[in-house]
Amino acid sequence: MAAKTPEQINDDLLLPLSGMSASYVVAFACLAAIVIAAACAFGWQVYAGLGVSGLRSPVFWGFYITNFVFWIGLSHAGTLISAILRLANATWRRPVTRCAEVITVFALSIGATFPIVHLGRPWLAFWLFPYPSERGLWPNIRSPLLWDFFAINTYLLSSVTFLLLPMLPDLALVRDRATGVKKKIYSVLALGWTGTPNQWRRLEVAMHIMAVAVIPVAVSVHSIVSWDFAMAIVPGWHSTIFAPYFVAGAIFSGIAALIIAMAFLRKFLRLEEYLLRVHFENLGKLLLVMSLLWFYFVFAERLTTWYGNSPPEMAVFWVTLTGSYSPLFWTMVCCNFLIPFPILAIKKLRTITGTVIASFAVVVGMWLERFLIIVPSLSHKYLPYSWGTYRPTWVEITITAGTFAGMAILYMLFSKLVPIISIWELKAEQHLVPEEALSMAQHAEERAD
Repeated sequence: MAAKTPEQINDDLLLPLSGMSASYVVAFACLAAIVIAAACAFGWQVYAGLGVSGLRSPVFWGFYITNFVFWIGLSHAGTLISAILRLANATWRRPVTRCAEVITVFALSIGATFPIVHLGRPWLAFWLFPYPSERGLWPNIRSPLLWDFFAINTYLLSSVTFLLLPMLPDLALVRDRATGVKKKIYSVLALGWTGTPNQWRRLEVAMHIMAVAVIPVAVSVHSIVSWDFAMAIVPGWHSTIFAPYFVAGAIFSGIAALIIAMAFLRKFLRLEEYLLRVHFENLGKLLLVMSLLWFYFVFAERLTTWYGNSPPEMAVFWVTLTGSYSPLFWTMVCCNFLIPFPILAIKKLRTITGTVIASFAVVVGMWLERFLIIVPSLSHKYLPYSWGTYRPTWVEITITAGTFAGMAILYMLFSKLVPIISIWELKAEQHLVPEEALSMAQHAEERAD
C-alpha cells in the first residue's frame, strides 16, 4: 500500500460508516428474509415439536449439532489467528486482525444457540446451565456438557474483550467526528479514550496479555467440543486423536472464512488499497499448511480404524468410504484437499481469486466433515438391527441457511458501526516503515565499512 497521510487513512476507512448504497440495502433485505424464514421454521418446530425435524432413532444428532460444531470451529478464525500473528509480530496482519476477531465473536454466538435449537422444549434451556440442584444431581463435573458451558462462555468473554480493546482508539476517532446522539453513543463506547501515552502503554500491555491468554482458551474450547464425541463409546468417535483433529479443522475452516470475509469487504467497501494481495497470499500459505495437516489427521484416523479391523468400526468405515455416505466423503476430500492444495501450492494460482475459490471449497468441505463425523456413526452403532438413516427436513435446512444469513447480517451491521480495519494499527505500520528503512540503511553502511 502506498504511504498515506493519517487524514487520508481516516477518510478512507471511516467512509463505509456513512450512508448506505442501494446494493447494501438489497443485500440486507434478502439476507433478512432468510433469517425471518429461519425464525418461522424454528417457531413451527417449537409449536409442533421436534418431530418436524429429521431426527429419529437412532440418529438424534443431525444438522443442529453439525452446525454447532461447525460454527464453534469457525470461531477460531479470529481470536486464535489474530493472537498468534500478534505474538509473532507479523506486521502484515494489521489490516486483517479486526476482520478476523469479529468472525470469532459472531460465529461463537451463533454456534452457542444450537444446543437450544436442538432442544425439544427450548423454554427449559436453563437446564443446560450448571446450577446446583436440591437433589445434588447437577452440576455433574464428569459431563462434557458442563465442560462445554464453561469453555464456550470463557472463550466468548475472552473474544469480546480481545475485540473491544483495540477498538477503543478507533471508537474515539469516530466520536470526535460525530455529532448529536451518535457522538454521545460513541463517547460511551470509547470509555474515555483520549490517547495519552499512559493509555497507549496500558493498551499495548493489555493486548499482549490477552493474546497470550486467549490461545490456550481457544485450543481448549474445541478440544472440549471434540470430547463430547470422544467420551462416548460409539464407533468412529472413541478416539484419542479427536482433540488435535478438531482443533486443526477449526483453524482450517477459520482461515478459509477469514479469506472469504476479506474478499467481500475488499470488493463492497472498496478497500483494495488496504486489503492487498500479500494478505491473501500469506493467509493462503497458512491455509495450505492446514490443508496438509487436515489430510494427515484424516488419513491417520482411517488408517488406525482399518488396521484395528473392529467390526463395529469397520461398518462405519465402509459406509463412509464406499456406502451411502461415500459421495459426501469424497466431496469432502475434494473440497478440503484436492481443490485447495494445487491452487495454494502453485504461486501463480495463489491469487486473490484463487485463495477465495479454495476457501469456499474448504468451508463446504469442513461442514461436510462435521456432518460425516456425527451421522454415520450414530446410524451404524454396535447392533445392526438398530441401524437407521437420517434425512433432514425443510425445517433444519431453513434454520441452517438462516444462520449463514445471520452471520452475514451481523458482519454488515458491524462494518457500518465500526471501522472494519484497525485505523490506529495501520497508522503504526505507516510510521514503522521509515524507521525500518533507516535501520536497514544503517546496517548496509556498517557492512560496507
